Amino acid sequence: MTAAAASLVQRRSIPLVRVGLLVRGLPALYLWIFFALPCLLMVLASLRVAGEFGGLAPLFSESGRLNLTVASYGELFSTFIYFELFLKSLLYALITTVVCLALAYPLALAIVRAGKTWRDLLLLLVILPFWSNFLIRVYAWMIILGPDWVMTRGLNAVRGWFGAEPTTLMFSPIAVIIVLVYVHLPFMVLPLYANLEKHDPALIDAAQDLGANARQRFRHITWPLSLPGVFAGSALVFIPAFGIFAVPDLVGGTNGIMIGNVIKQQFLETRNWPFGSVLSLVLTVVALACTALAARAARPRREAP
Repeated sequence: MTAAAASLVQRRSIPLVRVGLLVRGLPALYLWIFFALPCLLMVLASLRVAGEFGGLAPLFSESGRLNLTVASYGELFSTFIYFELFLKSLLYALITTVVCLALAYPLALAIVRAGKTWRDLLLLLVILPFWSNFLIRVYAWMIILGPDWVMTRGLNAVRGWFGAEPTTLMFSPIAVIIVLVYVHLPFMVLPLYANLEKHDPALIDAAQDLGANARQRFRHITWPLSLPGVFAGSALVFIPAFGIFAVPDLVGGTNGIMIGNVIKQQFLETRNWPFGSVLSLVLTVVALACTALAARAARPRREAP
């Protein structure tokens, strides 16, 4: 290669490098501003002292010393109740994720196998709830789960046949699970649909020609290929369900309280911002750990030689 050609290649590669830096830099800047910086602020707030009237006390005392302490972390581990709430929230989020997967997978598969007209209509129905306000949809479920609605009356009729006392679905853990599944179901359907749509039908045809039945085709072809969509949808459902507070507040009552409700209470009612920051940090760490596990599980496995 001549010197002129090398110079021309070098000049052309400079804009490509700048484009690469721009493509990588903008997402990194976004994460630093909207994720890393708030987490750093929470870390600093968790080491501060609670103010006399709530919030945070001044960073420096009257004598000029730093008002930093780890007492809020000690408060977290001083009682078992917060650990129970984390486990309870984790259980609710896991149940919500599993139920959403069980409902969304056949739905996404049916949408993929439907005709063009029906596919667009079904996708529209999946995203249609997003066109209305979140609280309005939850209030609608409060009516559905109320004591005078068909669902509760039917449940009490069945319980009456077995001699059990009437019950109510509202302000119970089952109400929290039902509404959580309803709210997060589209976040499971859409990643699964995006993944299943890309599957090559020739693989299914080849397996069928080789004598594989429908169950074998699903087990050895469809399901393994759809695992990235399963893990992506599970992360999109699990993380917000783990820290949500609006749904337990409205339909769970005292029986359905989750860790998100405690965090909201610490910031808005008790105004113990350092302890609320500690709980938020623990919630963030657990969510990131679950996301890392999902990302690790979604990586394609290399076969042993």
